[in-house]
Amino acid sequence: MALTTAAAPAALTPEEPSRPPRRPQRRGMSGRVLTYTVLVVGLLVWLVPFAWMLLGSVKTQREILQRPPTWWPQEFTWDNFAAWFGELDFGQFFGNSVLVALFTVLGNLVFCSMVGYALAKMDFPGKRALFLVVMLTLMVPGVVTFVPLFVMVSSLGLVNSYAALILPFVTTPLGVFLMRQFMLGIPDSLLEAARIDGAGEFRVFARIVMPLCGPPLATLGILTFLASWNNFLWPLVAAQSEGMYTLPVALSLYSTGQNATDYGLLLAGSVLVIAPIILLFVFLQRYFIQGIASTGLK
Repeated sequence: MALTTAAAPAALTPEEPSRPPRRPQRRGMSGRVLTYTVLVVGLLVWLVPFAWMLLGSVKTQREILQRPPTWWPQEFTWDNFAAWFGELDFGQFFGNSVLVALFTVLGNLVFCSMVGYALAKMDFPGKRALFLVVMLTLMVPGVVTFVPLFVMVSSLGLVNSYAALILPFVTTPLGVFLMRQFMLGIPDSLLEAARIDGAGEFRVFARIVMPLCGPPLATLGILTFLASWNNFLWPLVAAQSEGMYTLPVALSLYSTGQNATDYGLLLAGSVLVIAPIILLFVFLQRYFIQGIASTGLK
């Protein structure tokens, strides 16, 4: 009797509802396939001009102009590259571009970091007004300041010199904004601890702040190098002799003759101009992405 009474509650217990079998998430899979398809198509569209440039650089002028055009060269030729390294003195133009780009990058890394540190971690009268001026200069097109800048450089007697190609771009408002935004995330307690230990402001900046700014410095360096390396209009005006030409200026002047454009020479020069940029981004892309992401979270 006791056994029957004890078993009764168990018989009255409702059965657990059976769970339906899990179905594959078709919507998520289809969305992922669509995303990858769009990305692959976009990548192919982006690569087509570069493939045409690379293959055209080893074609003859006659083959480039023939109709219908051919993708794969019927006859490989290195004459276009030989012309750049031979009669056109590619080394001189390449050296000018490297020198101008390196000093411009170095100036931006140093001065933009200093200004960004002052705007982020120091208190002084007119700090907000100064930052507002920096932000307003971001909205001013470079063409607006082109003529006044040239008049200033000309009055200082710097035309046709490396100083004329470098000094106007050693500090940019974008670089100041980028460094300030990142430095806002550095804890003030860390800087105060260094000041209590007797470190001066410059030592705090050099020994504590700068080692923490690897990603934004890499991002600023890449952006500044790209802008300086591809700069065409200002070097065209400021450099008035062949010995001061940079690669973009030489590319535009020597690939165009009196009657027609030498497209093979132009494409070969474009390959030589783009190759250092691609190598730079491949080696520093990790820091570039980190710098952009961390700065956008501030």
